[in-house]
Amino acid sequence: MTIDLGTKVGDVVLAWPQAMRYLEGQGVDYCCGGHRTLGEACVAAGLAPEAILTGLTALEVPAPDAPSPQSWLKASLTALMDHLESSHHAYLRAELPRLEALLQKVLRAHGENHPELQDVSARFEELSADLIPHLMKEEQILFPFIRQMEAGESGSACFGTVQSPIRVMEAEHEAVGGMLADLRAFTQGYMVPTDGCASFQALYDGLRVLEADTHLHIYLENQLLHPRAVAMEAANRG
Repeated sequence: MTIDLGTKVGDVVLAWPQAMRYLEGQGVDYCCGGHRTLGEACVAAGLAPEAILTGLTALEVPAPDAPSPQSWLKASLTALMDHLESSHHAYLRAELPRLEALLQKVLRAHGENHPELQDVSARFEELSADLIPHLMKEEQILFPFIRQMEAGESGSACFGTVQSPIRVMEAEHEAVGGMLADLRAFTQGYMVPTDGCASFQALYDGLRVLEADTHLHIYLENQLLHPRAVAMEAANRG
């Protein structure tokens, strides 16, 4: 696949999985903004499109057996949702409380000298408060409906089309993406200050991994699960 500035960012990651980490590091939104062209996404991030394209084309080609989002195009939707729950959902349920405790420890030790930690704490609490109910809505409403649809069952739901809960989920994904961007800004890209302790380093490392995992999580849903579910519903109604 030839990639240029007119290629959608979601398609770039699908074709070149090695681009995911590069775009992440550059601050290019490939999850919520996966529908944008590469040029549009670069402009939105305040970056020079040609420079980002040059960086992408310089990436090392991955091995043929390297993990790729393309594998989920061939898997069942049920398998994809099982993966989302066992991997990304489970990660958030374990990691959010751990990071909250670590954040409060760092805030107590360094809050006086680093007032930005107050902003980090407030936004992290907001992020956690949004994410946990979001996971429950996926697990209790959207995912069961898609599983029934894939199994050929006419499950009952309070909505007329799968597109209704998908629109809600994607709006919430957009909000989460904004909160993650704020955390990156408040921490200056997770840069630990010179007087930061080991806990400070662990906190910022954890927030960086949280951002990357959540971006991938959203990408798999917005760019793969949701479009395939909409197409399946349309084909069933044929």
